[in-house]
Parts: sequence; C-alpha cells; structure tokens
Amino acid sequence: MSETALRRRIRAVPSLNDPATMRFVLETPVQPGRSANWTAPDSDAPLARALFDVPGVRAVHVAEATVTVTRAPEGDWAQLKPRIAAAIRATLEDSDAPLGAAEAAPDDPDRQLLDKVTDLLDRQANPAIAAHGGHVSAEKVSDGVVYLRMSGGCQGCAASAATLRGGIENMLRAAIPELRDIVDVTDHEAGTNPFYSETPGHSPALLRPVPPEALDWSDGDLRIDPDYLARRLGLAPHVLVAGLESGDIGRDVETLDGPGGEITRLTIRSPQRAWAADIRADGTVVEVPPARQGSKKPALKDRVREHLAALPTEAVPVPYGKLARALGLYLPGSVGRVTAALEDTMREDVAAGIPMIAALARGRGADLPGKGFFDLAETLGAPVASDPAGFAAYRAQVIAAHLEQGG
Repeated sequence: MSETALRRRIRAVPSLNDPATMRFVLETPVQPGRSANWTAPDSDAPLARALFDVPGVRAVHVAEATVTVTRAPEGDWAQLKPRIAAAIRATLEDSDAPLGAAEAAPDDPDRQLLDKVTDLLDRQANPAIAAHGGHVSAEKVSDGVVYLRMSGGCQGCAASAATLRGGIENMLRAAIPELRDIVDVTDHEAGTNPFYSETPGHSPALLRPVPPEALDWSDGDLRIDPDYLARRLGLAPHVLVAGLESGDIGRDVETLDGPGGEITRLTIRSPQRAWAADIRADGTVVEVPPARQGSKKPALKDRVREHLAALPTEAVPVPYGKLARALGLYLPGSVGRVTAALEDTMREDVAAGIPMIAALARGRGADLPGKGFFDLAETLGAPVASDPAGFAAYRAQVIAAHLEQGG
C-alpha cells in the first residue's frame, strides 16, 4: 500500500437516530459521477466486495465522498470502524473504478429518468437523511412513475411519509417535471425500529450542505461569500454587501440545542427573502428553512442598554467585540453597529440628565472607550475626563446609576 492510501483521511460520523449506521466521510468523491447502494456483494464493484468481506457489514450506500455502512445488530463499531476504513483505503488505492465501470448512456426514457432521480437524491436528499441513519433510493422508473424505497433510520419511521411528501416529492417534481408519479414501496413494518415506538426523535429534513468555502467562522467573525448568499436572496452581490453594512438587510445569530449538540443558527433577511443556515457542533454547515419572522426585535440600542445594565460590576468594562458577540452579532461590521448603538444611548442619557451607560464598554487593548466616545460626549455638552483617574471616577458614577440602582 502506498503512502497515498496511508494518508487518505476518513472521518467516521455516527448516525443521530440509528446506532447501527455509520458514515465514513472522505475528502474527495469515491468515484465522481457515480453512486451505489448494496445489500450484498456486487461482482462489478470492488468496494462492495471489500466491505462485505468485513464480518458484520449488512448494507452499504455510497454517494459523493460518503460511504454509509449499516452493521448487523450484534456488530461492534469499535472493531468494525478500523476494518471498514482500511477496506475503503485499500480499494481506492487499487482500483480506478471502486463502484464498478460506468455504464453507457441509456436510450430508454425511463432509465434516463431513473438516473436523474438517483443523482438528485444523492446530491440533495441523502446527505441530510444519512445523518439520521436513513437512505432513500430509486428502485425503478416505469412509464414515468418512480418507485422509492427508504432504508435504515427512515424505514419504519413514523415521520417518513411526511418527509417523502413534504420534502423529497416536492424536490423531485420541481427538478424533474416529466415524472408522472412518485410511489413509496418501503415495507415500514419491517424496519429495525418500526415507527419509532419508543421516541419519535427528529424528523430528517432536506437540508442542503453549505460548501466550506462559502462560509468561514474564525476569530469571532462570521464571513459569507457574497456571491453564494446573494443568489439565494435574489440580490446582486454589491447590493447584499451594502445592505449588510447599512443594516437594511438584517442578520441574526442564535444558539440552539440540536440532536447532535449545540447548533449556531445564522439568519439573513432581505426585504423580499430570508436565508438561514445551521453551524453544527462538528463544523458542518447546512441550509435550513428560515423561521417565520415574528414580533420585531427591540432596537439594537435598547438591547445594548439592557445587556450593559444586567452586567455584574466585576464584568465591566466589556470590550466592544465581546458585547457584539453577546448580542448575537458575528458578521463583519458588527462592532461598528454596536458602537453606533452605544452612541444612541449616549444621546438618550444626556437628554435624561444621567451618566452615560456607554462608559461601561471599552475599546480594544485599553480600559477606556474609543476616542469617539469622548468626542461625542463633548459635542453633547457632557464632556468626560479621558485620563485614567478621572474616567475611573466617572465610570463609578455610571455603575452607581445603572447597575447598583438600575439593575
């Protein structure tokens, strides 16, 4: 075996709902343009033969860079994982066609439809469904009618019918309008956990993975490729960038509890459309349906004031960046939005004749607010001493007015 095979990275990802299913994720597609689904060795597929040579392997599905393996009930992943990974590495090293030789383009219209359906399922549906231990395959197309079969965590799942009707069916009909009908031929009563009799779990949704290069979250800043996001919001990239900078396009980041751990949900709203994505605990990012916009959030200046007033005395002064993140603001320009909101609170406090709560925030690498704080305070007719001792005395007045008395 060459060094290439030894260096090939394979990441094992357990299923959220089906302990008998494990995904083995590679860095590149197993065989570009091909997918496969096996419940027994396939003489034309070297990878099938290699994996079914591992005792305890019950079924295998391959799509893009993911090999999904279902083990026998008595199997032990601690023993199976290294053997499966070794079989994948060895096969990819030894064969240029691990899934078998590509077939010639079919002339049969039904076969052409079957290939389209299979490709769409593997690209858009199965990557999300596999996270729940499930898989949906197209068994055949006859006279324009496609017959789908669910397996793994989807077989016997009480939510699978809704998943088929509400997600997969709509997706297929929109992408392949020539389909006459879609039929579920799954024997759900034969599923490993028929209808999830104990707990329903989470219904698998059709979630589109976000390419790694389209979103980056590092150093506390969230960056999204404008070209990628603009298409989803129906905007030109420069309009999107300008709207995010001006605040005309809203953005919100919140932390949620998900089935696999903590999830960070990012939502972007333009006047016409909304887009949302979940950043999962394992670092993967998927698009999700944006929540309906409910009651309007309080103005940012009010949220800033409320947060500062709730801080314990030992937590002040709070850096501008930390304040932005505490309010769920991670995108570029967030610190600028927070400092503008702080300036709004300064105007309100001067008008009310009380010390300015904005003094509880500070700039980077200093115990003092930024220069703009002192300039605006002087413009408002309420100058504040900028020397350390003088400002410390002023901040003590702010703490007394806003924290000890106000909350």
